Amino acid sequence: MKRITQGMLENKADYLNRIMGRPEAAYTETIEDGKKRYKANIGNYHISYAYGGACLHETATEGGGVRCPVGNYHRPKRELLEAMDNFIEGVFEARK
Repeated sequence: MKRITQGMLENKADYLNRIMGRPEAAYTETIEDGKKRYKANIGNYHISYAYGGACLHETATEGGGVRCPVGNYHRPKRELLEAMDNFIEGVFEARK
């Protein structure tokens, strides 16, 4: 059985952003009054890692709040990759 890596999950999230026409980066860096500021890019999909697992996050607010479109918990990488594949398949089905 092939080992699932963080890179594989990150690539899958990048692919999801491309097919959905979403921002590629989670945050945009700007400079205001000589200070760096970061603005969350609403709609961006990215991977969160915690508790020994991973979760697909979608940025939902300008402040960086997220929602979890494929389950509200951090799970093993293999399980997340399968859930993301199913999510992507659903996107294509919905476009038919």
